[in-house]
Amino acid sequence: MKKAWQIAVVIIGCFTGGGARAQASMDPVFQLPDSVAPFTLQQFYATLLAYHPVVKQAMLMPENARQEIRLARGAFDPKLEVGIDQKEFQDKSYYNYTDAYLTFPNRTFLEPKIGFEDNSGQLLNPESTIPGDRQYFAGVNVPIGRGLFTDERRTAIRQAELFQNIAEAEQIKLINKILLSAAKDYWNWYNSYYNFRLLTRGADIAREIFRRVKLNVEMGEEAAIDSVQAKITLQTRLVERQEAWLAFQNAGIRLSNYLWDEQQLPLVLTARVAPVLEATEQGTLSRQLLSALADSARVNHPELIKLRNKIDQLELERSLAREFLKPRLDLSYYLLSQPSAEKVIDPLNDYKFGLEFSMPILLRKERSKVAMTNIKIQSTEFEQSQAEREILNEITAVFNDITNTAIIIGQQTDMVNLYDRLLEAEFLNLENGESDLFKLNIQQEKLIQSQTKLLKLKSEYEKLKAELYWAAGIRNLNFTND
Repeated sequence: MKKAWQIAVVIIGCFTGGGARAQASMDPVFQLPDSVAPFTLQQFYATLLAYHPVVKQAMLMPENARQEIRLARGAFDPKLEVGIDQKEFQDKSYYNYTDAYLTFPNRTFLEPKIGFEDNSGQLLNPESTIPGDRQYFAGVNVPIGRGLFTDERRTAIRQAELFQNIAEAEQIKLINKILLSAAKDYWNWYNSYYNFRLLTRGADIAREIFRRVKLNVEMGEEAAIDSVQAKITLQTRLVERQEAWLAFQNAGIRLSNYLWDEQQLPLVLTARVAPVLEATEQGTLSRQLLSALADSARVNHPELIKLRNKIDQLELERSLAREFLKPRLDLSYYLLSQPSAEKVIDPLNDYKFGLEFSMPILLRKERSKVAMTNIKIQSTEFEQSQAEREILNEITAVFNDITNTAIIIGQQTDMVNLYDRLLEAEFLNLENGESDLFKLNIQQEKLIQSQTKLLKLKSEYEKLKAELYWAAGIRNLNFTND
């Protein structure tokens, strides 16, 4: 019995630390060796956001949108046009037309235009005959009907500006998706690392018990069957440890997918770093946070931003379609002058005036375009309503999961405490001759299982926190690299 008592001391000393409860019993597992540096979730996020190729790709989206705006603005660039038409035949100069002008498109309905004509020749068309050969003009084109309030160019630039908002929302959405996946893999790594350490400690205890029992059997102080039982327990612990080691290694490999350096070379996690659960990351979330996240999601969720801007783009498209229901009535007026003109320009006599009118009779194409755009707007509005409801419900559901997980963590912590007390009680029974190593091993196994489950619950809790910020569409999952 004395030998059994000594063996029990090994178990109790390793697991309880002299009678401490629950959290204290797990403290040695969570105390990193001096040779291992902590690698926090915040450090992980910072490295990912700085160097991950997909994040860098996402950073190009706003710039691409800005170039789309620049492209649309190109339709309003001033344009210089020059036309020359000349005919010579059998030493006869039939005509020589030169027409050069500069237009100034802009985001109003007016389009200024200046230029000159230089015409000469023996067979010049009478309407092109200019006294003094050269004539200058300056004036505007004015759409009175279609194109007065909007046109293709003005619509395109407004849509491009809205596309910039969509691109920024897509950027947030893509980066958040990467961060959510990374957070889940980080906490899987956390769980597998400390589970491996926990099971390693269990295997070390089982190995020491087996060594002592075997020694006692060889000295004739215990039955041979006791060594068989101790060997079975040791083999079980070693199998569990090996499985945990494999899970830990694979978790580290998966986490390495997110790690790159400044030269865009992949980084590999080493044994010199380990995950930690910072004190700032612990604790339950309040109902006030749920309300704040819901309010924020209604306004700032990237999916809702996309849909709102899509509706605005369709509104512009509908306005343009309605513009085509109007008849086309374009007026042009140009003042005329010559370099050698001695009199002051008379706008009532020295001018060129033009009028163009056109209008489809049935307007079937135009009315269909308006109707189709109305359908798109209605469809997108329905999509927006459904998306908002799904987002808000998802936030609430994840928050409920977090709240429930926090309750279960508390209950599981109590369970660890109880199993710890049972192990101590079994030790006392063994000391009083009322128990044996078999019962002690059972209590030890239950304590390990309860600690493993508690560790997994804490990992799941942190995953849910990341999922909550993702559901709310919070930029970078609330990470700030201060």
